[in-house]
Amino acid sequence: MNVSHKILSKSQLSENVFTVEVEAPLVARARKAGQFVIVGISDDYGERIPLTIAGVDTDKGTIRLIWQRVGKTTAEMADLKIGESIDYIAGPLGNPTHIEKFGTVVCVGGGIGNAPLLPIATAMKEAGNKIIGILGARTKELIILEDEFAAISDELIVVTDDGSHGRKALVTEPLQEICSRDPKPDLAVAIGPAIMMKFCCRTTKQLDVPTQVSLNTIMVDGTGMCGGCRVEVGGKTKFVCVDGPEFDGHQVNFDLMMKRLGAYRTQEQKASAQYAEHRCKIGLTDTIRKKQ
Repeated sequence: MNVSHKILSKSQLSENVFTVEVEAPLVARARKAGQFVIVGISDDYGERIPLTIAGVDTDKGTIRLIWQRVGKTTAEMADLKIGESIDYIAGPLGNPTHIEKFGTVVCVGGGIGNAPLLPIATAMKEAGNKIIGILGARTKELIILEDEFAAISDELIVVTDDGSHGRKALVTEPLQEICSRDPKPDLAVAIGPAIMMKFCCRTTKQLDVPTQVSLNTIMVDGTGMCGGCRVEVGGKTKFVCVDGPEFDGHQVNFDLMMKRLGAYRTQEQKASAQYAEHRCKIGLTDTIRKKQ
């Protein structure tokens, strides 16, 4: 049976970041913090991409998805309108975040990483933890979900590379300061670009603060069969879709992960360019029709 998922609302969080509320009642009912879905907008040969479930409304039977327009499929999704549908959503997938009352949890988000971090930080807050949030991006325009984090954080620090909002710093600077406090945080959670997570983990390891990361790797099926999401953790091969997506950040081989993330970069760039050209042609056609 083919079930499509209707988009009920859509908004743009920054220049290339979009969010939708989409019908997926079974996923909304079963989802827990930290889990994700595999999304596709073509029934046949379209690309499948993993997206974290950024929020749910069980009464409405909807989930919230947030993504960044970086390639062909994410560009196609950005072009979808309210009332249109996402062809398939498989999930919830992956292991949920282990939530308990740790004490003080510092949550570090970089760019689009704020999206998967938000439901985890929210669940940690609801479990009685003190939440210290650190949000970072290159510029003010790329900071997303700041108001949502402010609502759940006991302390919130915002940094930008260019100093256009908050402190001019990388996220590792306030992270080091917080982890040097007495007492230090009981747990750190870092989600964002691989290079950011690598240096966050290097910082927390030096200061002996346990750190969880959520990895977003290449995925096809989301069930561990394709092997595209494999990473090295503690010297052993793990599959992000079934063993993760969260791991002990001090055990992840980020250098190997980053190499694998670029495995299909040439093909991705070609597909993205072809889609951009296609959209230009459609836009030109629409303009001609309006003039006629």
